[in-house]
Amino acid sequence: MALFDFFKRDKGKEVFPQDADAQAKAEAISKEIKRAGLSDDLEVKVEGSSVRVLGTVPDPEARQKLMMIIGNIKGVEKVEDESGGLQQAGTQQQAERPRVYEVQSGDTLSAIAKREYGDANAYNRIFEANTPMLKDPDDIYPGQVLIIPEPSTASA
Repeated sequence: MALFDFFKRDKGKEVFPQDADAQAKAEAISKEIKRAGLSDDLEVKVEGSSVRVLGTVPDPEARQKLMMIIGNIKGVEKVEDESGGLQQAGTQQQAERPRVYEVQSGDTLSAIAKREYGDANAYNRIFEANTPMLKDPDDIYPGQVLIIPEPSTASA
C-alpha cells in the first residue's frame, strides 16, 4: 500500500465544507479530479481525513499528479493507494513515490527551481510536473505540496 501523508489539515484548496459527510467529500473530490482532466474511472472513498482511491490511471505521472491534487485539498491528511486499488493501465506495478516540496511563505517557482536545480529559469520543469493542479506559475500558496521532477528526467 502506498500512503502519501500531507499533515496539513488547515491548508489547501477548499472543495467541500469541513462539516460535509464522507459521501459529500468523496463526490467533491471526484469532481476536482474530473475538473483536472485526470480520470473519470476512479472511485473515491473518504474516512475522516484519509482518502482512498481505486481505479485505473494511464501512467505513473498521472498517478503522481492525482495524489498531489487530492493531497492539496483542505482537510485531506493522507491519500491511500491500496494494493489492488489504483493501478496503472496495463500493469500491476506501482509508480515510485515522487520527490515533493511543501511551499513556504515567500516561495516562488523560480526560487524553488534555483534551490532544487541551481537555475531559477528551470521553474517550468516544476510547473509542468504540477499541471493541471497549477494553472499559473505565479499561483502557489504556503502549505501546497508540489512534485519536484528529478533533474535527469525533467524536460526543459
